[in-house]
Amino acid sequence: MGDVLWNTEVGAAEYSVADDRYRQAVLEQYKLCVEMADRVSARRNLTNTFFLSLNSAVVAVVAAVSGGALAGASVALLLAGLVILLVQCAAWYVMVRSYRQLNRAKYAVIGAFEERLPAFAYSRGEWGALGEGRDWRRYLPLTYVEQWVPVVFAVSYVMGFLALVTR
Repeated sequence: MGDVLWNTEVGAAEYSVADDRYRQAVLEQYKLCVEMADRVSARRNLTNTFFLSLNSAVVAVVAAVSGGALAGASVALLLAGLVILLVQCAAWYVMVRSYRQLNRAKYAVIGAFEERLPAFAYSRGEWGALGEGRDWRRYLPLTYVEQWVPVVFAVSYVMGFLALVTR
């Protein structure tokens, strides 16, 4: 791990008094980028919670309007609910994908900052230890799993709709 973690281009000699302000500025910008990447991940989690709650609310409303017996609900009501749910699932999918792309860019910037620092903590150290997400048995990036959740919901809604209207 040490040969991957440490930046051999930056050593103690690079940290002279003359360069101190520059190195401090680089470190502060690096810390800001890492914090912003963490915030994007937190927003992504809030987005997932929002869409999960919204999907649950729509299903509950459709069930309540149909008197609790979805099998007896009108096709128009079920179709309206299905369309709303599918649009939500599409928006959810796009947003999760967008957050994944945004974080990928942020981590590329973090990696560039680490080229000016003594260690490659994120870009080579941590990501390298995880096999860069190439082997799902070693590490499965959460964003790949998250992206399938709205797809599974959408397929389930279509199957449920078809089951109810073909009875």
